[in-house]
Amino acid sequence: MQKHTSGKNKLKVIFLGTGTSQGIPIIGCHCETCQSQNPKDKRLRVSVFINYKNKNIVIDIGPDFRQQMLRANIENLDALLITHEHNDHIIGLDDVRPFNFKTWSNMPVYAAPRVQETLKKRFAYIFEKKPYPGAPMIELRSISKEENFVVEGITVVPIEAMHGKLPVLGFRIGGFTYLTDVKTISEKELAKAKNSKVLVLSALHHKEHHSHLSLPQALDLIKKINPGTAYLTHLSHKLGLHETVSKTLPPNVHLAYDGLELCI
Repeated sequence: MQKHTSGKNKLKVIFLGTGTSQGIPIIGCHCETCQSQNPKDKRLRVSVFINYKNKNIVIDIGPDFRQQMLRANIENLDALLITHEHNDHIIGLDDVRPFNFKTWSNMPVYAAPRVQETLKKRFAYIFEKKPYPGAPMIELRSISKEENFVVEGITVVPIEAMHGKLPVLGFRIGGFTYLTDVKTISEKELAKAKNSKVLVLSALHHKEHHSHLSLPQALDLIKKINPGTAYLTHLSHKLGLHETVSKTLPPNVHLAYDGLELCI
């Protein structure tokens, strides 16, 4: 049994998924990336697991959540953090049930009030006054960019970015900062991420996009944040092969891939 416990002051990260809403390979696509046999080019929907102070946290719970938990041998989960309400970040919520049944307790889900309203509509059966026996047990907890919050004794710094016109939240825990589905970010919010030991940032592909950073834009933003090391996530098949793109990146910037583990 793998419990994913780290040293007292170490923060462990597992990239559960590093792809866009369609994942890689995309159904019916015959491009070079989708046909690649390199495991690093196989990407589930974007999500990350954090173990810190013997607590387990997952950021975003997309359609691959069950598969991701099984693949990473994660048997215990203390809380979920949600960046925003798009389908690839929330639709796996029903699959928290095994964790509920193991502890017979509610799963804390930290999300902005707007995101909570979407969860209540999308998963109305969970939030009924008398949900059916066996329904997921969820406890919604409100967060905003305005103040830090505490998850199981761990201080989390929320960082707001814009995903096109939609506000999304990233999170900083100690020296680790996670920002996905980013297009723009204010200087005030950017300051919260500066000088992180490890920064995770989304980079869709090479060309301009209305709601996501391109690779050149992500590299420019990394320079401003000035982390020790940066990892790129939420990657499209249009970005290209992992092996090819990796050779073009600065020494402190890397493409994340599913299953990559870090210890900070």
